[in-house]
Amino acid sequence: MGVEEQQSGLENPPEAGILPEAVVKTLDSGYQDAHAERRASATAASTSSNAPSAFAANGTGVLYPPSERGHIRDSWKHLMRWSRAWRTAGENGTSVMGRLEKVVVFGGGSFGTAMACALARQKSDLNVTLLLRDPYVCKGINEQHVNTRYLKEYVLPSNVVATTSSLEAIQGAQYAIHAVPVQHSRAFLKGIADVLPPDVPIISVSKGLEMGTGKMMSEVIPSALGRRQPAAFLSGPSFAKEIMDLRPTGVVAASKDKKLAREMQCLFASPYLRVNITTDVTGVEICGALKNVLALAAGIVEGLDLGNNAMAALVAQGCAEIRWLAEKMGANSATVSGLSGLGDIMLTCYGSLSRNRSVGVRLGKGEALADILASSSQVAEGVATAGVVVSLARTYRVSLPVLTAVAQVLDGALSPKEAVYEIMNLPQIEES
Repeated sequence: MGVEEQQSGLENPPEAGILPEAVVKTLDSGYQDAHAERRASATAASTSSNAPSAFAANGTGVLYPPSERGHIRDSWKHLMRWSRAWRTAGENGTSVMGRLEKVVVFGGGSFGTAMACALARQKSDLNVTLLLRDPYVCKGINEQHVNTRYLKEYVLPSNVVATTSSLEAIQGAQYAIHAVPVQHSRAFLKGIADVLPPDVPIISVSKGLEMGTGKMMSEVIPSALGRRQPAAFLSGPSFAKEIMDLRPTGVVAASKDKKLAREMQCLFASPYLRVNITTDVTGVEICGALKNVLALAAGIVEGLDLGNNAMAALVAQGCAEIRWLAEKMGANSATVSGLSGLGDIMLTCYGSLSRNRSVGVRLGKGEALADILASSSQVAEGVATAGVVVSLARTYRVSLPVLTAVAQVLDGALSPKEAVYEIMNLPQIEES
């Protein structure tokens, strides 16, 4: 695949040490339960004179011809053999989680809190420390196990703690998860540079481009710290609330150091969190940034009530624009069509929990941007990123009509309706 994004390659099971042992055992238990349920369903189906197969009996599918059913089952058996080999490799390997004692999380917003909980659930004696600014929020986490500002409806694991002291938070940590919004990351990282050891990997979950410089987090981190630091980037279609609810989620861990990417896979992979890996850091980061701008456009179309046809056309055009710029910047096209690209685009453009989409909806309904931002405690990174994207497009000589139109709307140069009219009246072109 070029960039080694681990998806479904059946020929080569991953090397040992991919999954923590506890996760492997949980998966085995889940597989046994699933197989028992399937066998019971098949047995019930076989006793019914009106149901010649389990497909027809349980109402979950159609009755395929025997040859097609054979192909389906053979393909599934092949997939399950590969899966068992993969899980055995993880069980026999050395667990990164087994050696882990402490992780620090920079930032206690929704996603930082969700990541802290995801790790804390993996190992009950793991110290997961949130570094926050607000002592009141720290008190709520430490005494009541509740983040009183974000995701307040959830009780956090008891091994999630919080502090306002950077020294206390970072001391002894083996990994640092960076969940500070991009526009505040440089100042934050400069403030902890003297406390953070140079060998502690930073795992950034912040998505966006820095205003004024156009830099991605992979560039901001070493620039702000004044040195090179091991770094990985976690991205993909992942709402914090659904991670907290243990709903199945897939993300991508990106690092130029494949060993570090695999460590991220070991840390976060669970029965409800799937982690692919890639070395295409640029692709993962630029997709994670630009999808927020496209989500603003999708929200505007929704707010204007322009219909499903318009939404599909807009998102398809936006996907093409993201691919054009990403490839010009050196990204792999497979990344754009994968979890951290198309997957994240779909979630952010269509998901009801998307902050950027929600801002776009309100813009489409006629609200002023200043009023929208003032009424929200959540950061919509697409607002800051839109102007940076236009600058990047000029640098790389790429035409991005939809993403540029979003920047025009945010800047007050066009109304949402005018932007749609102008986009629809661009020259008719050949599909590319």
